[in-house]
Amino acid sequence: MKFLRFISAGLGAAAIAATANAAGGSLHAHEPEGGWAFEGPVGELDMASVQRGYQVYREVCASCHSMRLLSYRNLGEPGGPFYDPEYPNANNNPLVKSFAAQDEILSTEPNDVGDYDYRPARTSDTFKSPYPNAAAARAANGGALPPDLSVITKARHGGASYIYSLISGYPSEDVFSTREIPAEEMPAAESEAEAEGEGAEAAEAGEMEAAEMADTDAAAAEAEGDAEPAEAAAPAAPMMETVLKVSEIDSSHYDFSKYKGELVQPVGQYYNPYMAGDVSAQWQGDPRKTPPGGFLAMPPQLSDGRVSYMDGTEATVEQMSIDIANFLQWAGEPKQSQRKSTGLAVMIYLLIFAVLLWFSFHRIWRNVKH
Repeated sequence: MKFLRFISAGLGAAAIAATANAAGGSLHAHEPEGGWAFEGPVGELDMASVQRGYQVYREVCASCHSMRLLSYRNLGEPGGPFYDPEYPNANNNPLVKSFAAQDEILSTEPNDVGDYDYRPARTSDTFKSPYPNAAAARAANGGALPPDLSVITKARHGGASYIYSLISGYPSEDVFSTREIPAEEMPAAESEAEAEGEGAEAAEAGEMEAAEMADTDAAAAEAEGDAEPAEAAAPAAPMMETVLKVSEIDSSHYDFSKYKGELVQPVGQYYNPYMAGDVSAQWQGDPRKTPPGGFLAMPPQLSDGRVSYMDGTEATVEQMSIDIANFLQWAGEPKQSQRKSTGLAVMIYLLIFAVLLWFSFHRIWRNVKH
């Protein structure tokens, strides 16, 4: 009996795996060429990249994404990207104070007449949120809620590699095209019976009003008589849709040439092979080979030169993706540099302590038989 249960469980797992493979899934996140400097027990963040990543966040990401768990002063604390030994108290760091003053937030204290005014942010304030609440964020983004980025590298499998892959993984514009939706795929119109029923109800409801205003209606009909034929003759604008040829996607990490077909991109959604999802409903090709990835509400945000780096670094899509991933990696754990340095010292201490304990044990119990 147990053997049969084991076989059933194995067959069920195989069926689920086959379904997931047919649905496409998403590509595994990968790190940039050369890896991440912060990996490993003694790895450290590239602070120059973290500084540039903060600039990318301010100029690109902050318009939609919040970072409610991070305060401005964290930028100037030990381990932060703008730490200055001359200002051990980050609240006194002039650069951090200037970053905070660039944003205006609603004061928590009323003025003389009881109203709440906007004031420049202080270093003790948390990062300004682009929207006052989640409802406003959804309304401004077509129903999608932009996630908070404070600990996004901790909340997503793959961490910084996921952020890097997703931001830089959008297909190029060369693989997209627009076409007219075929007539057989357009939404069907209402039935004639429903139209007649609605017309009868409207006629019955407006019978008395039409009798009282017969002269006015006749005059209006006569005046509009010439315009109606012109409006009726105007052709309806064709409905268009966006499609992409998946086989033409250029990627050094995955071969898309095996997917022969087209993927219809829904309105307000954008395809990304690193986004978890199922695109089988929009795939017009071999149903046994569905492209990986999914759709998300965020369009491609980065383009070459989108940001002018203060240190003069060339702002390519690859460079900006690395920098924002480094910044979000730091934001998820601002004290990781101190943690690693402290942890290394503790491990060295425990190793020495273990050696001393071993020699002490044999010294004390050398004449005792075990």
